[in-house]
Amino acid sequence: MMDLPRLVLAKDLALLGASSRPLSAAAKSGRLLRLRHGVYVERDLWTNLNFWQQYRLQVEAAAESLQSPTIFSHHSGASVWGIPTILKDQPVHALTTFRGGGRSRAGVRRHLVEPAMAEAQEIEGLLVTSRMATVLDLAAFVPFAEAVVPLDHVLKPDAVRGLAAFAKAELLDALPGRYPLAVERRVRAVVAFADSASGSPGESYSRGVIHVSGFAPPELQYEVRNSTGRVAYSDFYWEGSRTVGEFDGVAKYQRDEFLRGGTPGQVVVDEKIREDRIRATGRNVVRWTWAVLWKPRALEELLSQAGVPRRRRPASGQ
Repeated sequence: MMDLPRLVLAKDLALLGASSRPLSAAAKSGRLLRLRHGVYVERDLWTNLNFWQQYRLQVEAAAESLQSPTIFSHHSGASVWGIPTILKDQPVHALTTFRGGGRSRAGVRRHLVEPAMAEAQEIEGLLVTSRMATVLDLAAFVPFAEAVVPLDHVLKPDAVRGLAAFAKAELLDALPGRYPLAVERRVRAVVAFADSASGSPGESYSRGVIHVSGFAPPELQYEVRNSTGRVAYSDFYWEGSRTVGEFDGVAKYQRDEFLRGGTPGQVVVDEKIREDRIRATGRNVVRWTWAVLWKPRALEELLSQAGVPRRRRPASGQ
């Protein structure tokens, strides 16, 4: 569950018969940040949020500003469920049953569905698509590599929210009749590819990019050993080129469970020692970050230079 700052609403002042002009003045001075018409947040609190917390707050702001009850879906529904997605340049997403056009406005991307499909659950005070519908709709909507992220996540139990893992059979059983056949085939392909062994959203997205780029599938969470025993676990491993692949997310240098009482600087030193021990076994190590994943072909170039084997040419349009 996210601990988010409280929104400041102009309509709350209106209920008291007060003017909202002080809010506009506070926004002009920089103390408040306007998220949507009549919806503000303290700028300092907003700045301290990471990007997915900011997106989640944008969803809440949309719920406060839209006139009719809204069912949030896709990335927005996922943000409420705590399901990771690739959020780069994403608007707020919601469902609509209205066929009259104008489905995307006021910063909200609306997805047309039949009325029978517009089922909702209330989570944290917001109406959202079900957890299963959310991940399936994402798989139907986003490119293959991005779809791997939420699918990998729901194959594992969510200990924070007390939610059970989905079995692949459950996901596949929900597909018939939900999408056009071509879309259903695409979703089935992502479900088949999904793997609960991925350790983080960054690893999941990396794995999707690796697949689309045409490389041979790596072993996940590979145990690197030498003559005296285990050296380390690696995110990815290709025996064909004896290459270890490591995704470095920012969490490794910030979160307590990774710091284990140390400092970010000590984590960097420990990672360097760990990498040296892996290299001492005769294996190559390739590391990448989110910055690499955002650049088209950058990860492909890194892995090609390391001699990682391919199973085919890179795919286009996935």
